[in-house]
Amino acid sequence: MKRKFIFLTVLSIFCVLSCDRASKPVIMTVNGPISPADLGVTLTHEHVLVDFIGADSVTADRYNADSVFFTVLPHLEQVHEAGCHTLVECTPAYLGRDPSLLHRLSLASRLHILTNTGYYGAMNNKYLPEYAKNETAEQLARRWIDEWENGIDETGIKPGFIKIGVASGSLSELHRKLVRAAALTHLKTGLIIAAHTGPAEGAFDEIDELQKSGVSANAFIWVHAQAEKNYEKHIEAAKSGAWISFDGYYSGKTEQYVEMLQNMKSNRLLSRVLLSHDAGWYHVGEPGGGNFRNYESVFKELLPALTENGFSQQEIDQMMVENPKQAFQIRVRKTTQ
Repeated sequence: MKRKFIFLTVLSIFCVLSCDRASKPVIMTVNGPISPADLGVTLTHEHVLVDFIGADSVTADRYNADSVFFTVLPHLEQVHEAGCHTLVECTPAYLGRDPSLLHRLSLASRLHILTNTGYYGAMNNKYLPEYAKNETAEQLARRWIDEWENGIDETGIKPGFIKIGVASGSLSELHRKLVRAAALTHLKTGLIIAAHTGPAEGAFDEIDELQKSGVSANAFIWVHAQAEKNYEKHIEAAKSGAWISFDGYYSGKTEQYVEMLQNMKSNRLLSRVLLSHDAGWYHVGEPGGGNFRNYESVFKELLPALTENGFSQQEIDQMMVENPKQAFQIRVRKTTQ
């Protein structure tokens, strides 16, 4: 463990030096920084392990990491065989985030994996630590920036993006504070902000709050944008510079996803699209982790359906390779840029 910590610390120092050089952009994985060119085909919103007990009770002692490892590894190996190179793991702190487990799984599966910093305020704030309700945006940002500068807990593993969550509808003041904290963290670290959102009202509130803080919409991923049924809102947000994440794909959703993507294509906005399943979900507390949903449906069903509906391989690569490569590059994106 000590040797691994030293190794990751060296990689982290390398990343800090690299990130200061505009000519050498990087993406941060649980194994350290990589070149964006090495990211490859990417699923941008997935989960490995989740614990829904709540922030006041969550702890790594509630599960056996080895059991989780051997349950999840075959699914990661399968999606790697299907053509995936990188998986963005979106489980936030106080909901089951486990960077050490992700590090082990990344090495064993040969997948790049990204983890995150930030807090999740959706679901009636059940997954927010109590102090997050009282601290200022600046205080929260300092916590998240510390994870970037020094690693998460004592693992030496650094986040590759910021993950926050807000409730549907207009943002509460508490959730606006989370957005402001994310903006401050982005301006210091260059990490992109992925915000569990849903319908458009909250997304546009988030974009507005970020811009007030001096952060470009290009630093914002509208997570679960498929929940918005007015597709014109997807177009409006994409034209503002935001990334539009259609990330809840599963069998039975093919027609909807083809329709949404055709809408983006007809408006020449495929360069703003990210695709994923929001799958996985080893549920702590359920026997064997419960019903684990695989990460392969995009490759086996959605991408072939897109090809059948006139999408070129170049357009598919735009969404699966080029867009993630641009989105997750570590760089500060200000409103003036």
